[in-house]
Amino acid sequence: MTALDVRPAATLAEPEERGTLSIDHSVVRKVAQRAADQVAGTARVERKVAGLGLGSHGAGAKVAGRDNDVDLALDLALHYPAPVRTVVGEVRERVTREVEHITSYRVRSLAVTVSALLPETQPRVR
Repeated sequence: MTALDVRPAATLAEPEERGTLSIDHSVVRKVAQRAADQVAGTARVERKVAGLGLGSHGAGAKVAGRDNDVDLALDLALHYPAPVRTVVGEVRERVTREVEHITSYRVRSLAVTVSALLPETQPRVR
């Protein structure tokens, strides 16, 4: 037999006997964070420890739930002046759509906290 031989369908296990696929909550968290960061109006925040700049980060997410239902909590910063209600609505829609599409989990609840409003920075020299 070669590596390309295909077994007849009669020797394949039944679908319910083939096992299961589970997606860890850390993957759901990363999908939610990325989806939130892609919405126009969200901002990245500078990360500092003891006054030293350590880069920046976007939205933070926490995931809870069991079975096929997840509860999400997002913490994000927005550009100012931005229509907060509009941007948060777009974040909710995009995160829900992406998480449900990629992971097949159902988003049962989604709490959004806007922890910062950051002004659009203008160049000092033109």
